[in-house]
Amino acid sequence: MTDPFGFLKTPRRPVPARPVEERLSDWNEVYAGQVLLPLVSEQAGRCMDCGIPFCHSGCPLGNLIPEWNAYARHGDWRAAAERLHATNNFPEFTGRLCPAPCEDACVLAINADPVTIKNVEQAIADQIWEHGYASPQPPERLSGKTVAVIGSGPAGLAAAQQLTRTGHTVVVYERADRIGGLLRYGIPAFKMEKRHLDRRIEQMRAEGTKFRTGVDIGSDLDATELRRRHDAVVVAVGATQQRELPVPGRELYGIHQAMDYLTLANRVREGDYASPPVTAEGKHVVIVGGGDTGSDCLGTALRQGAASVVQLDINPEPGGSRPDAEPWPTYPKVYRISHAHEEARGREGTDPRVFASATLRFEGDPAGQVRALRLSEVEPGHRSPRPDTERVIPAELVLLALGFSGPERGTGLMEQLGLWLDERGNFARDAAFAAEATEPAGATGRTRRGVFVAGDAGRGQSLVVWAIAEGRSAAAATDRYLTGSTVLPAPVAPTDRPLLA
Repeated sequence: MTDPFGFLKTPRRPVPARPVEERLSDWNEVYAGQVLLPLVSEQAGRCMDCGIPFCHSGCPLGNLIPEWNAYARHGDWRAAAERLHATNNFPEFTGRLCPAPCEDACVLAINADPVTIKNVEQAIADQIWEHGYASPQPPERLSGKTVAVIGSGPAGLAAAQQLTRTGHTVVVYERADRIGGLLRYGIPAFKMEKRHLDRRIEQMRAEGTKFRTGVDIGSDLDATELRRRHDAVVVAVGATQQRELPVPGRELYGIHQAMDYLTLANRVREGDYASPPVTAEGKHVVIVGGGDTGSDCLGTALRQGAASVVQLDINPEPGGSRPDAEPWPTYPKVYRISHAHEEARGREGTDPRVFASATLRFEGDPAGQVRALRLSEVEPGHRSPRPDTERVIPAELVLLALGFSGPERGTGLMEQLGLWLDERGNFARDAAFAAEATEPAGATGRTRRGVFVAGDAGRGQSLVVWAIAEGRSAAAATDRYLTGSTVLPAPVAPTDRPLLA
């Protein structure tokens, strides 16, 4: 175990990021080279090894955080890797991309600074690859069953790896030209370099998982035929239906969906373009939306050389401390600074976000190019404009980062597999992740057996840890359907939700 008094002796010290000006000059991750192992081991020693570790509840994967903290504290990276891999297929993804609700659920967070769990996880994940602790794990024997996984994001990859390792023959279908889903084209390289994704894919190939890119199920290949070819199907297509902003001037040139913009920027890093077809270089940029996708757009625009960047958030500015209405161990709405916000603030001296603001309309020039955005403050507790607060800001590139409203419609997939949408606009499923095709009264009411839904397609827009947890659980449900029983873990149920007040 760790020092039981470590949290009293050692203050919290997160791993420092590279200097702002240095990282704005490249697309590398914000942390410099190898994580500082002495610092991380020291910070792992702050873990109290609680009798009831609420960090387990803060993480949907059920990560064994006190256990791998103890191993990291003593430098036993092999044991730490085994404990981390016991619950998480891709810790190098989560250690870089997850906002770490486990830290807000840390018992220390009741009245002190929590353990730097995310830093420790990333350090262990890097050591896994540094020392060769991620060797392929092909199954000892094949089951004779085949499974198609539609979508290669974190949920689809997690489901595929679990099912492959248990002996099923798995084929992952991806409509894009490369495997990875939003991990490939939605996440900027400065948050996660794609080499981490590439080596996991190679590990999965060595284990026996097969990949088919450039195949749009529902269009290029009828999903009914796909179901006929395989013993089971896992639908993990994500929640990619982008929300719109129906205000006057939306039709102007220069207004783009955030994910389209991020995809083009990532394709430059992949070598598909010499320069991005849509760029922020030299432009006044406005990002509409205050979430993680908006932050990713901010960091991308800064690296492309934007003249200025403003990020609009319709929500009021949160306070700096946990509000009484969101008690420990929930994940509270507090004022947080992403690396991109830090970069923008370092250059301009102020936070690039404008809180409690609503877009009224876009204004353009005679050629139909957007030139300005008219906004107003919103009433506290409401989203209606406040009178006499209108103002105009320059906008030569506008990026809509308003989130997603469920799986993409009109692809043919839903109809061909007999899927149905629930009241939240996601694919309906039962308690065992099986897809439900329950239709309105008077219809057939048939359920499509052998079809399972995992990740954002069934849960809605969520975090990478939830996607991996769902992929693992859907794999367990699929294995049980195919064989009658399973030894695969199922960390979450479709009805589970994050710790919220």
